[in-house]
Amino acid sequence: MPIKVRRAEFSDMEAVARLHRRVRNISLPYLPDLHTPEEDLAFFEEKVFPNSTMWLAEEGYELIGFAAASRDQLDHLYVDPAWHGQGVGSALLFVIKKGRRQLDLWTFQDNLQARQFYERRGFKPVETTDGSGNPERLPDVRYRWTGD
Repeated sequence: MPIKVRRAEFSDMEAVARLHRRVRNISLPYLPDLHTPEEDLAFFEEKVFPNSTMWLAEEGYELIGFAAASRDQLDHLYVDPAWHGQGVGSALLFVIKKGRRQLDLWTFQDNLQARQFYERRGFKPVETTDGSGNPERLPDVRYRWTGD
């Protein structure tokens, strides 16, 4: 079955919160667990969904990835680890980039998989920090993409 990308609805936030936690646990095991699943859900329902443009990637009726952007900032892009390398992240990034001239994002310096993904898609590192400005307190890097 082909991958479908669609706009998120409020009713999708429970599945989004579950996928967010799953990806972090599997792909980013070094991150501290700062929130409960209930707090994750509240975050997506109360902060992300009302303030972002959110897109979902599905295979059939299964959520396999999501992306959220506000203004010129990519706030979230998560893909189920079982679907890494199969074009899901690229499809989500494509719809987020559409109509934008610039897009910034933050990722952890240790997240080499994400860094390689973004760099292959034209993002350039523009700032690194010691992590004192993020809740995880881990060194991060800001990337920027400027439209063609």
